[in-house]
Amino acid sequence: MFTQSFTIAFLVHILLFSIAPMVTFVMREMGLNHTQFGLAFSMSMVSLIVFRLPWGLLADRKGYVSVLRASLLLATCAAVLRALAQDYAGLLLSQFLLGFGLAATLPGLSLMVKEWSVGRPGLGTGIYIAWFAAGNATALGFTPVLLRWLEWREVFLLYAGLSGVVALLWWLFGKSERRVEFGVRIEHVGMLLRDKHVWLLLCLLAASMGCYDTLANWMPRVLEMKNTNPSLSSLLPVGFFLAGPAVGFMSDRLRDRRSIVALLGVVAVASVIGIAIGPLVLLIPALVLAGFSTTGCLVISLTVPVEHERLSPYAGTVVGLISSLGNVGPLAMPVLFGFLIDVTAMYHASLASVAILAAAAFIGGSRAMPR
Repeated sequence: MFTQSFTIAFLVHILLFSIAPMVTFVMREMGLNHTQFGLAFSMSMVSLIVFRLPWGLLADRKGYVSVLRASLLLATCAAVLRALAQDYAGLLLSQFLLGFGLAATLPGLSLMVKEWSVGRPGLGTGIYIAWFAAGNATALGFTPVLLRWLEWREVFLLYAGLSGVVALLWWLFGKSERRVEFGVRIEHVGMLLRDKHVWLLLCLLAASMGCYDTLANWMPRVLEMKNTNPSLSSLLPVGFFLAGPAVGFMSDRLRDRRSIVALLGVVAVASVIGIAIGPLVLLIPALVLAGFSTTGCLVISLTVPVEHERLSPYAGTVVGLISSLGNVGPLAMPVLFGFLIDVTAMYHASLASVAILAAAAFIGGSRAMPR
């Protein structure tokens, strides 16, 4: 079951981010400008945001096995449609449907961890989080290699075939050893919205995704402004990958979530400062630690709903809620980062904004973390 969960997490980022290296080919064939291509990329993100909560509610009511069967089948169909799209409208529709299908995976994987990783929810969460990073790196690094020999539509069909294999394996071998014992209703969402720990986890998730995505998007430009090789920005995903199992293991063994989150916050602030003012000898570890610390807080925020006594019965709904509303971080922070560069003509204020967010959310929020 966990092998399948890793494969699903890997597939999600393959399907979402494989379009990025195809920008030149898609724009040329469909006659798109940069804004239109950006909208096509964003369509899947919009449907991810909109549909994570409904999928989470459904997973709590019907079980994650049935929900992931439907969602993986839908994602596979959308991936095929994307490869066959003949015009811009078809591309937008396929991207929207792709996000709709993949929106179920995060709530579903959280419920899988709840059932199959009893006693080690942090490690279970951390390992599938690491495979999101692996999928991202593969989509961005391996897709350009495939494009040397294949047309962009053929690459999309190849990834759609991979999605079909994963969906088929889940239909054949996906299982749950317990019946759904608790049916979440709409009124429970209102109760969760009044829970202070849900809002804390939402803020923690928004800050974690906002800090990491902002650094990942802007680090090549920052390194250019520092007269440093932009390829060093690839060290951020290294930290992302390592944070999953390492922080998950720590979370299960130490159990003191407040201290872990506070420590990760201190590391995040120190590493961002190191990126801003440190020499090259400090820049390399600072980049790895920045990815590690910000993603580590993501692992904690997704682990707590699985094992918290009051939130666990609604784990799918909670994860759907916080991962949906938490996207305000990665939507707003990159814009602020770029705005501050435009105003100051330097990157220091922009990096300071990331450090301030990390300090406020991780260090400040750690005091209110549930024990």
